[in-house]
Amino acid sequence: MELDLPRERFEGYIFDLDGTLIDTMPLHYLAWRDALRDHGVNRELDEELFYSLGGMPALQVAEVFRAHYGASFDLRAAREAKETRFQTLLPRAEQIDAVVSFAREAAKFAPVSVASGGPRDVVLRTLKHHALDQLFSIVVTADDVTHGKPAPDSFLLAAERMRVAPERCLVFEDAEPGIAAARAAGMQFVRVASRSVSPARGTK
Repeated sequence: MELDLPRERFEGYIFDLDGTLIDTMPLHYLAWRDALRDHGVNRELDEELFYSLGGMPALQVAEVFRAHYGASFDLRAAREAKETRFQTLLPRAEQIDAVVSFAREAAKFAPVSVASGGPRDVVLRTLKHHALDQLFSIVVTADDVTHGKPAPDSFLLAAERMRVAPERCLVFEDAEPGIAAARAAGMQFVRVASRSVSPARGTK
């Protein structure tokens, strides 16, 4: 993968996690697919819909799915089932080398942080599993903000914790809600492809 990087150097770098640092989006798809099946949704999870929600907090994603499929499952129960399933799939995830390599280089001259729409325990577990927990001492999750992506809150909080002005931050993102959040935060961004693995290859 080649990243389309701006020529200028920034004072802070913010990275989304799923689909940006780690190729987890296909695994999140499988986890949601299985969780929805277990909660009475008998239709295949729409792949385009799933990817359009990338970066949004899981509870909000569950709400979108419930409305889309006309279901009546409990949102928190579905989210917990999804996260439990995801943890069993996590060992299959691989780093997105181009982004991780850039983050390691950037950390030599500027602060770096993670701003994810995932719950804190899952985000920290994912970082630790891939030995990235020491690289990113600043981690913002869905548990830290009132409004998740596409609102700019998580990116603005990451910038604040890095002590860098928003306009001097560069965001790495794979999904449209995250791109919209970066724009709303007044930050430049690098788009990362997140669909290198087809979810259809997974099995329950």
